[in-house]
Amino acid sequence: MKRRQFISLLGGAAAWPLAARAQQPAMPVIGLLNSQSPDGLTERLRGFRQGLKDTGYVEGENVAIEYRWAEGQYDRLQALAADLVRRQVAVIVANGPAAAFAKAATTTIPIVFLVAEDPVRLGLVASLARPAGNATGINFFVGELVAKQLGLLRELVPRALRIAVLINPKYASLSATADAESAAHAMGLQVRIFNASHSREVNDAFTTIARDRHEALLVGPDPYFVQRRTQLVTLAARHAIPTSYNVREYAEAGGLMSYGTDVRDAYRQTGVYVGRILKGAKPADLPVVQASKFELVINLATAMMLGLDVPATLLARADEVIE
Repeated sequence: MKRRQFISLLGGAAAWPLAARAQQPAMPVIGLLNSQSPDGLTERLRGFRQGLKDTGYVEGENVAIEYRWAEGQYDRLQALAADLVRRQVAVIVANGPAAAFAKAATTTIPIVFLVAEDPVRLGLVASLARPAGNATGINFFVGELVAKQLGLLRELVPRALRIAVLINPKYASLSATADAESAAHAMGLQVRIFNASHSREVNDAFTTIARDRHEALLVGPDPYFVQRRTQLVTLAARHAIPTSYNVREYAEAGGLMSYGTDVRDAYRQTGVYVGRILKGAKPADLPVVQASKFELVINLATAMMLGLDVPATLLARADEVIE
């Protein structure tokens, strides 16, 4: 073989791996738009990654994730959603109030949401069975949930007749207030709604709740409240107010009791839907999933600090008792 032919052949062989790599499809990118901060969400994100893995996707291997955290500042969500759209991610995952901003930012990029309100009422989908647009996801709101939470709180604090309910008006719909008032009325309870959307208003609400001698407090579902859970739990302890929450992170932080959706499982289901969309499924063909796993967590140490005797029947029903 002539020297020139040998060099040409060798050069062509060296180019083969480069050509092969150039022909490989680009790794899909998921945009995760979250109204909270990553602090304290380790288990939820682990559930999300497990759902992706169940459908064949592993972060860093065959899929990438772009994280956008609003850090509890909802006014940042619009810009963060727009940034993900500019980056042309393959799918956007959005929780709570972030879902509406993602929906407003694009009509073409698939969106998978996690919301505690009715997604039809929020305008995210046409119906639960037939979403019809570019969004679908997980709905962990149940109409009877507030009644169940109030019932458990009353069981733990039988003397409580005057109940305060803390709601973030920037996120909760009008139904949140109506649901709480209706459930309380059916149980013969007096209820007063307190609105708070930033730290100072949370402090003011607890001061008024304690001053007016409300006997118990129910904290409404809101990502901002979850992020401020240390503040809420500390204030509840300082004012000796028996307080019930909707997700386990509060009880793990020292809150008295939580009852609500197993949010880690909801994140896992979200990961499954994202994986299916990456494989070609259309959001319009994926019905909204109604969360069906709920958990009751009781912090026995906090109950003892408040001088509460937790009924054995309630302890027996708890999914976890923190001692």
